[in-house]
Amino acid sequence: MDIATLNIWLQQLANGLVTGSMYIALALGLSIIFGMIGIVNFAHGAVYTLGAYAALEVSRRTGFFPSLIISPILVGLLGMALEALVLRRFYKGIPELGLLFTFGLSMFMEQAIRIIWGPTPIPIAAPEQVGGVLTVAGLMYSKYRTFVLVCTIVVIAGLWWFLEKTRYGTIIRAGSRDPEMVRMLGITLTPVMTVVFGLGIALAAFAGLMAAPLSQVDPAMGNAVGTAAFVVVVIGGLGSFWGAIISGLLVGEVISITKMVWPTMSEASIYFLMLLVLLLRPRGLLGERWERFE
Repeated sequence: MDIATLNIWLQQLANGLVTGSMYIALALGLSIIFGMIGIVNFAHGAVYTLGAYAALEVSRRTGFFPSLIISPILVGLLGMALEALVLRRFYKGIPELGLLFTFGLSMFMEQAIRIIWGPTPIPIAAPEQVGGVLTVAGLMYSKYRTFVLVCTIVVIAGLWWFLEKTRYGTIIRAGSRDPEMVRMLGITLTPVMTVVFGLGIALAAFAGLMAAPLSQVDPAMGNAVGTAAFVVVVIGGLGSFWGAIISGLLVGEVISITKMVWPTMSEASIYFLMLLVLLLRPRGLLGERWERFE
């Protein structure tokens, strides 16, 4: 194998890590929402899109780097408002109602984005500081993709620290497994669920803003990505933190490698992978049992 071919393969493997890292952010958002609230959020792909458009607007006023923090916070606050005002009504009802609500919310959000920003894709450029390519030992790779990978690792590590090392994270983990026990300790889970929903939404928005400079910002950009995020969650196991990480990296690499050897099968490959995993482990790679909040 010559240097040029090796460089191409290494670039594809690195692209798989970048793609996988964004799937991880999406899948973790889905997992913590499902684990705590028991609702599968079908609007996750639309939130991914909204995060990209929020970054577009915020970056026009503050620059790209401040938008990395401001945009997910704004979209997360919107998610918290939706949870408190609307979604909370479905917790003690039929589970399908929450699912139908998020499905309808997804369609509403996509059409609202088309009305506000128009149907035409809008390009958003990466800042000059992370533009161009890195060259290491004769191998070249995009600086911005490297930046995306580093930022996502930082966010995932921060989320792990928050869930594992803080008192609030302990309440979230305990509440997702045994809400009755948490209530007996005198802890009200209602505001915790609001924060969890906002956090999951913010993670989806973060993935969308990271992806924005890699392609044009499009009202339908979250459709395929949202579906892939569900595949990642299913493969990793519903509610599993490390399952989402392992599955996201696996899915990213499978897509990237398949693009090299069989391009027309790149998208279908993840569904074949999901089918294979579910045949061997019906609850996913690291699936756990979760108690639904009553």
